[in-house]
Amino acid sequence: MGGTADSTLVIGVLLPDALGTYSDSGNAVVLAQRARWRGIAARVLQITADVTPPTGCDIYVLGGGEDQAQVTATRWLQQHPALVGAMETSAVTLAVCAGFQILGRSMSDRSGHSYSGVGLIDVTTVPGPRRAVGQVITHCVIPGVGQLTGFENHRGISTVAASHVPLGRVVRGTGNGTPDAAGHLGDGVWTDRIVGTYLHGPVLARNPALADHLLTTATGRTLDPLDLPDQQALRRTYLQRSSR
Repeated sequence: MGGTADSTLVIGVLLPDALGTYSDSGNAVVLAQRARWRGIAARVLQITADVTPPTGCDIYVLGGGEDQAQVTATRWLQQHPALVGAMETSAVTLAVCAGFQILGRSMSDRSGHSYSGVGLIDVTTVPGPRRAVGQVITHCVIPGVGQLTGFENHRGISTVAASHVPLGRVVRGTGNGTPDAAGHLGDGVWTDRIVGTYLHGPVLARNPALADHLLTTATGRTLDPLDLPDQQALRRTYLQRSSR
């Protein structure tokens, strides 16, 4: 893990100085702590725009941000093809909201200008007629993860190509904003290396099973379950609150 001799799990928070609007970097804290509780050494790197990004992280985390920050973050990633290559071939990536859009093929702003994305996922995003704000519940397609909860605050309408599957089917909320052939709304995207979502919270604090999926994928290990009653009670509270 992490290309180091001590097998430390390395988690890189990409551009927290630009994509830090909703405290999504907290997802890295959740991943590191859940790894440490299982005896796996973990280290979190804050990778800001003024450094050359490391390409040996096991997990990369991107968060949400405003429109201009999103454009800046996209250009920064495009200037670091080695990092993009690592995200495509060796690392696991969690991309939330703006981060999810950035990894797609293109994004358009409200003036109609289109920007090329990083192109790691076949997703296109355009502005919707109104902002999607509020609590969200989805049924996650990843086996064993169950329902996901979070809150959304975005104007993007994201179309996921048929070659991908959305991360979850929306029970409440907007998510990607584009229905499938059966009329169901999806949220985010799931591939073998990338989990994208519009859910803030941070999403991994609200949904520990999703965090464990990322850890399992990154480490290649079968993880022991964690007995955390407070966490289970908090999750029930979020599910109840989001259902209202």
